[in-house]
Amino acid sequence: MSIQVELPPELDDERRGELLAAEAARAAELAEAGLLVRLWRVPGRLANRGVWDVPDATQLHAALTSLPLWPWMRIDVEPLACHPSDPLWRARHPEAVGG
Repeated sequence: MSIQVELPPELDDERRGELLAAEAARAAELAEAGLLVRLWRVPGRLANRGVWDVPDATQLHAALTSLPLWPWMRIDVEPLACHPSDPLWRARHPEAVGG
């Protein structure tokens, strides 16, 4: 998933700091719940790339809309499936690759 945040320019520094702290706290809760699996920052932008593990689109939507920065997010979701050539997948499923 790709998330780009575009906060309004008129947002004051104090409110911006509050929102970013609340976002970090909520992301930690989603990670603890196992929904947010990995997260990478995009250097130079208020953006990230993440791997989420949710059972369906409805639960993904609920998780995303629970984020404090949700109103200012542009989100692109790209569903992924396991690939049998992925080294981690192969290590966890040796029976499927003859090893």
